[in-house]
Parts: sequence; C-alpha cells; structure tokens
Amino acid sequence: MSKLKVVVIATLLATVISEYRPIASSQTKKTGNVTVARIIAEEKNDQGNWLVHGRTFDEQRFSPLKQINEQNVKQLGLAWHYKLDVDRGVEASPIVVDGVMYTTGAFSIVYAFDAAAGKLLWKYDPQVNREVSTNACCDVVNRGVAVLEGKVYVATLDGYLDALNAVTGKRVWRVDTITDRARPYTITGAPRIAGKNIVIGNAGGEFGVRGYATAYDAKSGKQAWRFFTVPGDPKKPYESKALELAAKTWKGDKYWEYGGGGTVWDSMAYDPELNLLYLGVGNGSPWSSYARSPGGGDNLFLSSIVAVKADTGEYVWHYQTTPGDKYDFTATQHLILAELKLGSATRKVIMQAPKNGFFYVLDRKTGEFISAEKYVNVTWASHVDPKTGRPAEDAAATDYSKEIKLIMPSPFGGHNWHPMSYSPLTGLVYLPTQDMAFPYSNDPNYKPGKRGFNVAQLPIPNPEDEATIKQMVAGSVGYLLAWNPVTQKPAWKVTYKHPLNGGVLSTAGNLVFIGTTDGRVVAYSADQGAQLWEAPAQTGIIAPPVTYMVKGEQYVTVMAGWGGVLGVIGGDIAAAAKVKSVARVLTFKLGGKADLPPLPPDAPIPAPPPLMASGQVIQVGRMLYTAYCSTCHGGAAVGGGVIADLRHLNQNKHEAFVSIVQNGIASKGMPSYAGVLKDDEIKAIQAYVIKRAHDAKGK
Repeated sequence: MSKLKVVVIATLLATVISEYRPIASSQTKKTGNVTVARIIAEEKNDQGNWLVHGRTFDEQRFSPLKQINEQNVKQLGLAWHYKLDVDRGVEASPIVVDGVMYTTGAFSIVYAFDAAAGKLLWKYDPQVNREVSTNACCDVVNRGVAVLEGKVYVATLDGYLDALNAVTGKRVWRVDTITDRARPYTITGAPRIAGKNIVIGNAGGEFGVRGYATAYDAKSGKQAWRFFTVPGDPKKPYESKALELAAKTWKGDKYWEYGGGGTVWDSMAYDPELNLLYLGVGNGSPWSSYARSPGGGDNLFLSSIVAVKADTGEYVWHYQTTPGDKYDFTATQHLILAELKLGSATRKVIMQAPKNGFFYVLDRKTGEFISAEKYVNVTWASHVDPKTGRPAEDAAATDYSKEIKLIMPSPFGGHNWHPMSYSPLTGLVYLPTQDMAFPYSNDPNYKPGKRGFNVAQLPIPNPEDEATIKQMVAGSVGYLLAWNPVTQKPAWKVTYKHPLNGGVLSTAGNLVFIGTTDGRVVAYSADQGAQLWEAPAQTGIIAPPVTYMVKGEQYVTVMAGWGGVLGVIGGDIAAAAKVKSVARVLTFKLGGKADLPPLPPDAPIPAPPPLMASGQVIQVGRMLYTAYCSTCHGGAAVGGGVIADLRHLNQNKHEAFVSIVQNGIASKGMPSYAGVLKDDEIKAIQAYVIKRAHDAKGK
C-alpha cells in the first residue's frame, strides 16, 4: 500500500473518530441498556433514571426522587452547562440511562453526555438540509429521542427515522418515513416505544399534508404498520375500515387535494397492560373547514385521541375533542395515563388538556367520556355535553365564514405541546396554560400555494393599528395551573406576563419545576404553588425539565433555547419577552457552583431607508409578507428573538434584498423563492418591511 493511501485512510479514520467521539469501552458496555420490562419496572423500582419521554410509559413526568425537596431547593445551583450548535428553539426532553444523557437540539442534532459531569461523549448530526425549515411551521425543533436495547432513535426534521449505536453514536439504520416527498412533510416529535416497535408521526398540517403514524421494528427498521388519520384519495380503496368510517364525515373532495391534515406531530402514550397506543391527532389542512369540507361534517379523525393496538396498528376507539375543527385546535397535546378514584370506583383513565381549552378525562380502555371542563377562557363553546361528550359550540360567535370573529383560545391553544405533569402524591396535574384570542377569517378564494401557510385564513387586519389585534396582544398572558382532574377545578395558579412557557416536572420532594418565556428556571411547592427558587437561563425556555440520579446525587436538567411557535411567528407577543435564543443544556444540583458566561451586547439598530412606496404597494407587501415570510420572521414583521428581525436590516442587506429572497441563503435555512415570487412582489414585501421599521422607530 502506498504512503499516500495510508495517509488518506488515517485521515478518514481520524475524521470518523472525531465525529462520533465514542465512549471508552471500559466505561460502559451497557450504555442504552433499556428494555420494555425495565421501563415497566422503573415505575415500581426506581433507579433514578429517565428512560422514556415522560419518564415511564404513563407519561406522568413525575419523579419519586426527593433528595432535592422543598426544604433544601434554595441550595440548588448550576452544576454544568453545554452550548449547543444551533441557537434556535430547543424542545427536547432528555433521556437519562445509567449516567448517560441523550438529547437533541435544533435540526435534529443528537448529543450524548456524561449526565453528572456534562462531558460530551458523542454527537450525531443527520445533516438535515437547512432549506427544509421553510416547511417547519413552528421552528426547526426536535423533542428528543427514544432509547431501546442499545440503540438511540431520532426522527429528523426532513422525515427520516435513524437508529444509532448508543455507545458510539454511529448510525445503524435509516428509514424514510414520508409517503409522498412531493408534499412538505417534516418531523419535530420524539419517537415512542410501543412493545417491540418504535413509532413516529409527522408534521406539516399548515402546509397541506395527510397525517399518519408509522411503527417500525426496533431491531431492523422494517415497517410494522401505518395508521392514516384522515381519508385518502376518494377514488382509491380506503386503507382500513376505520377510514371508511371516517370518510363518511367529510364533505366534497377538495380535502384530498389540500392534504386533509390530522398529523400526529407530538404526543403519544403506551399502555403495555392493555397493549394500546394512544395517538394525539392534529388539526385540519387547511384550518378553515369552510374550504376543507364544505357542507360540514366531523372530519374524523381530526383533533382526536385515537387508540390502536400497539403491535398491529388496528383501530380500537377514538374520542374527538373538536368535531369539524376549524380553529387549529389540535389534540396532539400531552397525554397522561393514571388511575383516579372517581366516586366509589378507581378507574384507569387518559387525561389531556388540548388546545381547545377543555380538560378531558376518558376511560383509556374504552374511550368512554368521563368529564371535561374549561381550564382557560373559552368562547367557542359553552360546555361539553356530559351525555354525548360533544362540545356545545356557539354558532353565532364562531361562524367566521363571512366575517372576522375574535375567538378564544387562539391557534396557540389554551395549552400547547409543552408537556404537563401529574403527581400521584398531590393528585394534581400541573400544566402551562395561556389566555389568548385570535381573529379567524375564512378565505373564500383559497387555493394552495407553493410555499407558506396553507390555512385558508385571510391575512389579519393591519396589525399595526387594528383594535382586534391590540386586544389580542394585550390579553395574552400565561399561567402555571395546578388542576384537580377529579373535581375538574383549579387548585392554584401562578400568573406570568407572557404565554407559552415551558413544560413541567413534578417530584416527590413536593416540587414543581418549569422554565419560563422570560428566561428563568423556577421551582414551586407542589401542594401550594409557593415559589421556592429560581435561576436565570439567559434565554426563553420552552422545553420540559427532567430529573435523575447519578452515584447517589440528584440532578435537574432543562434544555434552554428560545424559539418554537411563539418565538418565530409571535410578533409583538414574542418580542415582549425580550429574550434571545441561546441554546444550552442547563443542569442543576444541590451546591452547584457553575456560572453562565455573559451574553454579548446588542448590536445597534440601523436607521431604516426612506419610505418611498405607495400605500397600495405596502398593502400588497403586507399580504405577501403574511403569506410567505411571517412564519419565520414574525407576525407584522416583528422578530421574536430567534430569526433576523427584518426591520433591523442594514443598507447593504436592503440593497441585496431582492437577490437574497430570489436565491435564498441555504446555510441559514432561507429557501429560494425563485419561481414563487416575482421581483415586484419582493419589492412590495421590502416596502412593507421598511414601513414597519419606520413604525417601530416612531414608538
């Protein structure tokens, strides 16, 4: 072999070793040693791990650890922190197995750490094409991994399911989960374990896709089953008897052209005793049912909880929280399994607080409706009928087919994806909630576009001066709500200035942990809601904390990084939090002494160019900006602290504005709009941005 070949091979080997950074074999041969039996046993014989997304299959996000408790939590300090590669929204719930933490950041990058010391053991970057970010409605986030029998599973933003070696991070196999690559599918959710299978859904309901969940054999990656959540092409046979039932609840045939929606983009729960997997199903595509299903209909299985057999995907039962959903009231929010004493009987239930503002308790074996009550301000329905389980909609207040209607909750939901927690000690569910209103308006001339939101909503009235929008912004507040699922009443509530705060953790130390939009990690007493401790995070937090123990010491970790749905499209509401996105892992322990480095100072805001365009051109630009730009750069051209605020562009950027939009910036996820927008349309968008820069300067 020539010396040149030897050098080349040595260089390649060095690159591989550097990329995967494997754990020393003497350190842990059993890394990732998780089995279904071990997960089940963890509920009764805790070893201080966090083995699945909600710690155990019941998804309660409750830990029996109590070394950190209400008496000593004030001694909690930062143990270690780690800066992630991409400063975008961070939503992962870390998995911790025998002292090793597996977690994810933006663009589906996977990290493995020594959970006690914070040392990076390996990193896996799936090399997601940054331009796919234009199909991610709510930032390029990832909610974490699954770990089973020596493998780490991650679903990538561009639609693949990758199985990695838990020791080295090297990819073992990859499957393409997308049924139609011509559609703008993405994945942001965490894979779930269901028996011998790994299950993942998809996202893209705002862009025109058809929802489904797919199970893959954990060892081989071979597809085990696929469950579609809405009917397909009506000219072809339905994939299941369940879809034959569902098809009768849809009107017209446009839904197939439009996608239909119903994406399973986040929550699932697995009951190994019943062998049932529960799927949280999303909104319709488009949002407006007037366009999607003219003539009405429940549009099954939109906004539903669907139970299927875990090994076959066979339909068992469903419960629809919002029939005929026209509000983006997804039922993809966190699902929790518990046993509640209701009257004289103890029942196995499933609980959910979906976007629509009602807290639901159902029998998880049969899907029987037990109870539902409002947990936030709700105007779209007065109550849920106790006999039928159907909401009593206020038709006059919600018919936006011909005029704008301001409705609560908003598409952000009374509760969004941010996980809640149930403590069997207090009997309370702790959930992050918000009161927000939204002006819904049907687009009678809706046609699916090549890019941007396909929701069949007319652009909202001028955001800078419309009274309804001002009301929406002024009335947007967040809460940490302690809810009694038996009485269906609140036990206590903490109010925040801003909505969409992070997920929740509760512990046997009588503690509840949450990260906040305004950049804090906070602990409260679980029984009373008294604030006991807080620490600065230097960025907004939307992810849920976890806790674990290594060598007799308890830790609390939260993934910090501002972004997500509010951070990228929230406009004035997001900007009010005044935080930047700095993506880190933050880990705390009693007596921790670490400090975060100071943030760099803000760059000066340049003066905007002169406003030369006519009012008519600016109005055209506003419509186009709302359709194509607001999903990344913020509503009304107000940046939320994640992606560049276009009002603050310098002269050079303005001179290159048309070229940037036409060509894109692939490295930053900015797609090309060549063939989508004409030069004069881009200039109209620029005129609107300049107008908004002058508006901001005048405030």
